[in-house]
Amino acid sequence: MKQIIVLFLFSFSIGQSIAQDTLRLTLDEAVALARNQSPQAVAARHQYRASYWNWRSHKANYLPSVTLNTYSTLNRSISSVTLPDGSDSFVHRNQLLNDGAITINQNIPLLGGSIYMRTGLQRLDLFTDNTLSYKSTPVVIGYSQNLLGYNYLKWNKEIEPIRYSQAQKAYTETQELVAATAAMKFHQLALAQNSWQSAAYNYAAADTLYQYAEGRYEIGTITENEMLQLEINYLSEQTNMMNARIEMDDMILDLRSFLGITNNIEIEVQVSDNIPNFMVPVEEAVYYAHENSPDIEYYTLRELESESAVARAKASRGLKADLYAEFGLSQTNSNFRDSYRNPLDQQLVSLGIRIPILDWGVGKGQIEVARSNLEKVKIDMEQARTDFEANVIKMVKQFNLQADKVAIAYKTADRAVRRNNVAYRLYLLGKSSVLDLNSAVEEKDRSQQAYIRELQNYWSLYYGIRSITGYDFENNSKIIQTENGQ
Repeated sequence: MKQIIVLFLFSFSIGQSIAQDTLRLTLDEAVALARNQSPQAVAARHQYRASYWNWRSHKANYLPSVTLNTYSTLNRSISSVTLPDGSDSFVHRNQLLNDGAITINQNIPLLGGSIYMRTGLQRLDLFTDNTLSYKSTPVVIGYSQNLLGYNYLKWNKEIEPIRYSQAQKAYTETQELVAATAAMKFHQLALAQNSWQSAAYNYAAADTLYQYAEGRYEIGTITENEMLQLEINYLSEQTNMMNARIEMDDMILDLRSFLGITNNIEIEVQVSDNIPNFMVPVEEAVYYAHENSPDIEYYTLRELESESAVARAKASRGLKADLYAEFGLSQTNSNFRDSYRNPLDQQLVSLGIRIPILDWGVGKGQIEVARSNLEKVKIDMEQARTDFEANVIKMVKQFNLQADKVAIAYKTADRAVRRNNVAYRLYLLGKSSVLDLNSAVEEKDRSQQAYIRELQNYWSLYYGIRSITGYDFENNSKIIQTENGQ
């Protein structure tokens, strides 16, 4: 057994030498690292940036756009043409058409149509006749409109701002959830470190007691049963120490991976006994949760999207009419300058109407499905809002009690350590049994672990409330996250 311990300690020293360095982290430092460089935080930033550019694209739909269109067509072929007398004949074509136009377009959200202005020029080269001609359109103004259709511009103007607002709030929420996860993994490593330190302490104490017991057993002051129990304790603490080191290594790897640390370094967390001691008013927490939580925006967004689906279903069922109107000037000439003199009027008006006569209830069915979905969404959202508010209240009440639970756990751990020390001395003096000693050791270890768990619960609730309310109650300010997570 001693050879196993020596081998274990040797492998531990090798592992320490392989590691480049030891990084000592406080909770604040771990949270800052997680917000800045953890894979989850980086992914959240990219997702937020994508939402930002989607928002920019949406806003651009309501601004004037300028487009340059140009193309060239070379046609060398034999094709059929209709002659003035109505007969057809094959002719050889050898021509080049160059076309260019600049168009300014403006969408009209209220109507769902778009108005545009265009200017362009065409040049036609006939190589067989060695001639060329120009066609100019100095200015053309047009308008296109689906008269009775689904107005996506109007609905997007209502939906997209909420979608972007949700993305902003979701980014803040994600950063706080990253902080909560970092705090959880920080304290998981703290628990593992504490187990390792306790196991090393208990092993040293068990070794001392076992050697002391061997002398007492030889002179007959303790029974064989007690001697065997101390030997079992000694062997058990050896195993506990090895298991604790393995668990601590696993927690180091887990935290290092979460924080985005790629170097092979040891991490030692430094747990602080100081925690912010403040109360969170329940009413304020509920208010800020409704104001800042992305969940509330999500509920509103789903309802609007369902209403939009009803409007789309109604538009697809009924009368459809498409209006296209274009007014402008045009001229053609073999000379470039003359093609812009005395331009002629040109008008084009197109109105298309489509009336469904018999669709066997398909359109009505689509409308009813959309309406049913809308009603279901409204019911689901009402229940979700109720559950959301209940969750906020529950979390706040737990947090307001957690500081006291941490204080009690700290005091319990302190008393358990003192009891363990007393039990150890009493056993050495022969005034207590090995059972009393084992009980004191177990209580010491259990209370220290319980204290760290209560700290972990405190910080989980602390960052949980920040994430769900978007508000810093410690400093009485709204949480505004920048892209670097600060």
